[in-house]
Amino acid sequence: MKKFLFIVLLVGVCFGQNSPIDFETGGHGSTWTWTVFENDSNPPLEIVTNPNAGGINSSATVAKFTALQAGQPWAGCESLHGSDIGTFSLNVTNSILKIMVYKTVISDVGLKFVIPTSGSIGEIKVANTLTNTWEELTFDFSSHIGLLEAIGIDQIVVFPDFNTAGRTQDNILYFDNISFSSGTVSIDNNSETIPYSFSIKQNYPNPFNPVTSLCYDLPEDGLVNITIYDMMGRIVKTIVNSSQTTGYKSIKWNATNDRNEPVSAGLYLYTIQAGEFRQTKKMVLLK
Repeated sequence: MKKFLFIVLLVGVCFGQNSPIDFETGGHGSTWTWTVFENDSNPPLEIVTNPNAGGINSSATVAKFTALQAGQPWAGCESLHGSDIGTFSLNVTNSILKIMVYKTVISDVGLKFVIPTSGSIGEIKVANTLTNTWEELTFDFSSHIGLLEAIGIDQIVVFPDFNTAGRTQDNILYFDNISFSSGTVSIDNNSETIPYSFSIKQNYPNPFNPVTSLCYDLPEDGLVNITIYDMMGRIVKTIVNSSQTTGYKSIKWNATNDRNEPVSAGLYLYTIQAGEFRQTKKMVLLK
């Protein structure tokens, strides 16, 4: 009986999501405990009058984040664990996120989910393409469904100005209307011919069996290496090791090692190295 009660409680918890997130009076987000981090003196998140209510965002009030020049590139704000957004798991009904941003600069916007133990798969980043007007960005978290760090989420983290190049001044940014929706979609936020920055996306599908796709962005020509590792740090397979031209790239991995032998189910790491840029993500192979 105790085991049955635990399962019932767990299922109930996983559907306690508070959304959409906006900053109107009485809306989810307006009364949350937002904590600013890695932003020098960490000026608090402000709830202010919409700077442009005549555009696609008619909200009266929105969130204002001041990214300080002395702050870290990944400065951001996070909701309170276990309270604000509730507790939920990513599934087919809530894995597509949209957020409206109003920015004076072009830079990445990052969104991340965190579980109670502070575990996270990491942020997904999308760059805005417009300045001084509201723009809606779309983030696809569907490849995270089923991963341990996507079960029992109780915190959302927003990086409004994720700028690894560094800021030349303090940047004032606004965000609003974070919504969750269903569907596996093909997202095209790449309206530029040349990517804005280096990045490698979360593999899709994930978990997978036996083939998955890795997409990555190259803002300049250069030598690219993409390698799969097991959790002991041993090389499983090098799937890219060549000079490549600028652009949006993708490659498939069919879950074999460098000897073209099938590999066992489990958790793997994949790393991209391009010039001084290096990034690592996790993926799960099922059998």
